[in-house]
Amino acid sequence: MALVIRPSRIHSVGVYTSTPIGKGARIVEYVGPRITQEEADRRYEGCERTYLYGLNDGKTIIDGEGLGAYLNHSCEPNCEVDEIKGRVWIFAMRDIAAGEELVWDYSLYDDDDPAPCHCGATNCRGTMYSAEWMEKLRLHERAKLIEKQAGARTPVQRKHARKTKHREGRRRHPARAEG
Repeated sequence: MALVIRPSRIHSVGVYTSTPIGKGARIVEYVGPRITQEEADRRYEGCERTYLYGLNDGKTIIDGEGLGAYLNHSCEPNCEVDEIKGRVWIFAMRDIAAGEELVWDYSLYDDDDPAPCHCGATNCRGTMYSAEWMEKLRLHERAKLIEKQAGARTPVQRKHARKTKHREGRRRHPARAEG
């Protein structure tokens, strides 16, 4: 299999295959120095673009180099990533024709920075964050809205609250007058 880097309609440059790739084929390893999350944060503070991949251990980050780092995101991927014994491999999800750009769904999850998607897929989410993460954010935002709305009162509730307050106020006055 021959892989080449060339301009991409998705983003800057991408990785393309010059030969067909069969479904399930192991294409390339995602390689680079292994660093901590703290080191990644320090190195890339304020950077818009990184090639970081977090391992399943939750502690180790691969600072991507080589071909694997140049695969672009798509909401309609033809590749998937799998971690096997601490190594990260990119596999074909389906048969891939010669000349196709190799793409995988980044499924970001940390909501650290905006990550708009420009893949152009018919099912594009508009973000590189995972559908699960976006649903979690939607539920969180919805819960905040419901909580906020629970504190707000409808016009009828406000009117009832004014009447109740007024009545309570009247009850206190006679007690003060007696004292």
